[in-house]
Amino acid sequence: MEITLASAKKYCNSPVEYSRRKTIPVRVGDVVIGGDNPIVVQSMTTVDTMDTMGTVEETLRMVESGCELVRITAPSLKEAENLRNIKAELRKRGCNVPLVADIHFTPNAAELAAQIVEKVRINPGNFADKKRFESIEYTDETYQEELERIRERFTPLVELCKKHGTAMRIGTNHGSLSDRIMSRYGDTALGMVESALEFLRICEDLNYDQIVLSMKSSNAQVMVEAYRLLAQKLDEEGLKPYPLHLGVTEAGEAEDGRIKSAVGIGTLLEDGLGDTVRVSLTEAPEYEAPVARKLIERYADRAGHAAIEPIEEIPIDPFQYHKRDSLEVLNFGDLNVPRVIADLSQLNAVEVKDLKAIGHFYLPEPDKWRMNDQGADYVYSGDKVIPFMLPNGLKELVNYNAWNTLDDKSSRFPVYTFAELAEAENCSDELNFLRLNAADINEAVLAVLEADNIVVLLETDNAHAMPAMRRFFYELVERKLRCPVVIVRPYDVTDEEQLLIDASTDIGGLIVDGFGDGVMLQVANNANKEAYLKEAKLKNETAFGILQAGRTRMTKTEYISCPSCGRTLFDLQETTAMIRKRTDHLKGVKIGIMGCIVNGPGEMADADYGYVGSGRGKITLYRGQEVVKRGVPSAQAVDELIEIIRTDGKWLEPELVERFEN
Repeated sequence: MEITLASAKKYCNSPVEYSRRKTIPVRVGDVVIGGDNPIVVQSMTTVDTMDTMGTVEETLRMVESGCELVRITAPSLKEAENLRNIKAELRKRGCNVPLVADIHFTPNAAELAAQIVEKVRINPGNFADKKRFESIEYTDETYQEELERIRERFTPLVELCKKHGTAMRIGTNHGSLSDRIMSRYGDTALGMVESALEFLRICEDLNYDQIVLSMKSSNAQVMVEAYRLLAQKLDEEGLKPYPLHLGVTEAGEAEDGRIKSAVGIGTLLEDGLGDTVRVSLTEAPEYEAPVARKLIERYADRAGHAAIEPIEEIPIDPFQYHKRDSLEVLNFGDLNVPRVIADLSQLNAVEVKDLKAIGHFYLPEPDKWRMNDQGADYVYSGDKVIPFMLPNGLKELVNYNAWNTLDDKSSRFPVYTFAELAEAENCSDELNFLRLNAADINEAVLAVLEADNIVVLLETDNAHAMPAMRRFFYELVERKLRCPVVIVRPYDVTDEEQLLIDASTDIGGLIVDGFGDGVMLQVANNANKEAYLKEAKLKNETAFGILQAGRTRMTKTEYISCPSCGRTLFDLQETTAMIRKRTDHLKGVKIGIMGCIVNGPGEMADADYGYVGSGRGKITLYRGQEVVKRGVPSAQAVDELIEIIRTDGKWLEPELVERFEN
């Protein structure tokens, strides 16, 4: 059943029933984006565009890995012209993948590329503007004059795209909003949306609609808010429902890059938004398409999931992050960071001899416990009790029947089913956990949640898991029930990458909406102790990674690193690995690593420090958006970066704990 949402908050067909947003079709060569067509996977080359054969070979590897569109940077006329040679060589080799020219700062390169390739991507933040980080006062009249200037500069490209049947992506980047947009709208999701709409309105006036839109950011929260607001504004203004290209820019590498990408992209896919996807990893581009495909394939058979109770109006603001108001119960809820509960419930208690898997280490000398940045806050032991004193303030969850028999209940708290709680003779004065299914929305359950010492462990068996759990949170908001809620999810780990994607989407989507006072990823593999502890370690680290990607709990260094392209002025993967090796012990510090100036200082507005290529072998170092040192030789740049961090009082000497983790 389709439900009608209040138009002011309507950004998708339904927040509880899976249904893809219907968009107009946009043809890019032999590929059609939007309409009733499957979601399209794309990626971007990293080789210098003037290296024809290198770009061709890389493109062929990307296509082999599942890439259906290939984007190539064209920073000047010479690169735009060389797209002709690249395309000819690809066609000669029997590869008909559509090509997309990526343009920044150079409208004349876009106009040339539009006559060669199947699609052109322009960035409205720098197509007709130069960013100087200036605040400018505009009247309505002077602002309109600026829009007329943009129209004059942009119209020739639109006319060429119409003439040659070339598609276009109007791709806003959070890090490169123009001074004009920043001056009027600020650094906001609305500013990102308006940046694209200014160009889109010109296209509509010129009767050109072969357009895809994107709202990319390195901050998954901001990215989700901007895409949602864009979909709402298109409807509100009566504009066509243009296809959306989804991506988290500068997501990073390895597990962190996959988690951050899934938090942003997956949250939108859950709501039926998105017609083409690019996962941006600081890795070889052929590794991106398989990750995007795993994200997309989660929704291949999602329609027809078990029904979730409809809702007439979303009770939160979907366009701006607000943490749900909750009570403080011990250290859950209110202003506390989300807590991580490690699951050791299927491991026989007598086999629990250490807690290394969940980030707690016993040091025989000097006879102390220590905890790393992914040290769990709680451990769930099920029907057994861990047979030694827990360290570092770690506390234990025990099923009610076992807890009720304990003589020493200090640092141990009961876990009830609803039936057990109704019959229970004992409970903790401080903290009690209640296991509930997201479908358990009834008056009896909701009445219990008015207590001030209950934390819900929220589960679901619905295939549409995130919206099913979100519906439960909506009910709590509507009824002003403030009990803290821990999100509990089980996942198979036959494919570790799929685990990262699934967990980051389900849990990250809730975190982005301001929901969740804790996370517990259940462990399933109890074939043997070693397999169980390996899975417990993976899921514990994944939980912390999701909270970090959702910007609700920063426990490790964050690297905002771009995925590299033909503009990159150094080996991005090697440099990122080198910087990570030297700095990954700096808890909560954000470091931007950018191959060139295109997204550099703007995208690093979200970073504490920046390392940006400014010439061959030359690096510019930033503190936030402020240039600290220019033209630093790359051989010295990491040392200089560390010295800036040290000067700011944020440097800590790395502590050697590896031997205790083995």
